[in-house]
Amino acid sequence: MSMLEIGYTCTGLVLLLIALRVPIGIVLILVSFCGLWAALGLQVAVGIARAIPFDFIANWSFSAVPMFLLMGYVASHGGLTDGLFAALRIVLRRVPGGLACAGVGACAMFSAASGSSVATSAAMSKIAVPEMLKRGYDPALATGTIASAGTLGSMIPPSILMIVYAIFANVSVGKMFMAGFLPGALSAAMYMAMIMLRARLNPRLAPPIAYTPTAEEKRKALREVWPLPTLILGVLGGIFLGLITPTEAGAVGASIALVLAALRGRLNWEMLRSAVREAALGTSTVFLIAVGATMFTSFMGMTGVPRSVSSALLGFATDQVTLIIMIAAIYLILGMFIEGVGIMLLTLPILFPLLQAANVDMIWFGIIVIKLLEVGMVTPPVGLNCYVIGSALRGQVPLATVFRGAMWFVATDAATLALLISFPAIALWLPGVLG
Repeated sequence: MSMLEIGYTCTGLVLLLIALRVPIGIVLILVSFCGLWAALGLQVAVGIARAIPFDFIANWSFSAVPMFLLMGYVASHGGLTDGLFAALRIVLRRVPGGLACAGVGACAMFSAASGSSVATSAAMSKIAVPEMLKRGYDPALATGTIASAGTLGSMIPPSILMIVYAIFANVSVGKMFMAGFLPGALSAAMYMAMIMLRARLNPRLAPPIAYTPTAEEKRKALREVWPLPTLILGVLGGIFLGLITPTEAGAVGASIALVLAALRGRLNWEMLRSAVREAALGTSTVFLIAVGATMFTSFMGMTGVPRSVSSALLGFATDQVTLIIMIAAIYLILGMFIEGVGIMLLTLPILFPLLQAANVDMIWFGIIVIKLLEVGMVTPPVGLNCYVIGSALRGQVPLATVFRGAMWFVATDAATLALLISFPAIALWLPGVLG
């Protein structure tokens, strides 16, 4: 077999094993090793397998991943997010679908301290969804709102997906964070607009609530909500003002979260142990997939598959927009079956030569990719955020209802994607101003 044939065979084998539900990190490592062995011999395969994990782990930028995860889990377990929904519920009480809009806003703010879609959905599902169901909201709307708004954890900085993408795409992590700010705000605004429109047209979906908070309730909400904005301003403000690098921001954010948890009297060994354990598990998962993707990237480069695919696709794509639409279709299909980090690291080695040949801005493309991965988090059959909501509610709402509710937000995401593709400045303006 030629190198190209070996490359295509191994690519097909990767997709087959993933379809059989073998963990993607293990698949990428094993298939890459076996492919290198078949193409270049056992000694070369062993040498690459020894060198790549060390070189990868030694990348200083990746130290931000465990720190941002730790920051998010400390914020969650330390009670820094408890008052978010209650405060926004007061602010948005007069708008149609106010509780659902408050859920979107709470998810957006929690995302700025989490970096993880799953963590955002899990945290908010225990606070916002029961309150909406208690107030007579349509179960599909209540669960679909939090499942979909939870995906903002991937777009609103600091985002773990952005860090991984920036390192593999060789672009600035700080510029990726800046680029995600306006698209994240746009996504949240589009969700709220859709909720308000549906609630206005069909009030039975979100019954109006006659509620006038007392002055004491407002003061209590303010007392409860201040820690999270403080954490967000400390981290994002430091990055945007150039006081700290995105890599340093993870450690700074985790430290601020610990101090705020202590000030609220929530810092103890049990909370700290839980936060560290969950951050370590999340980091291990990301790193295993990323090490496998690095090996797969090296293997693909040797076989010539990326150049072959690029030549074929460039024959169909006559301009950048057509190319992006073709890539979006691929991501949407893969998103139904594979989780986000895996899709991104599986496809980037093949797409990079194609994108470079078409002179696509890699910051803008990164935002498009992350938005597409957000859609994959709520599309069946493997919409992870929907499963998180279903699990948190312990069967109170059927999983099919959660997916049905999320489809309205998928349609909204399609409109948001159209805006991001049509107007790249939405993503590129802030990095250009602050960069």
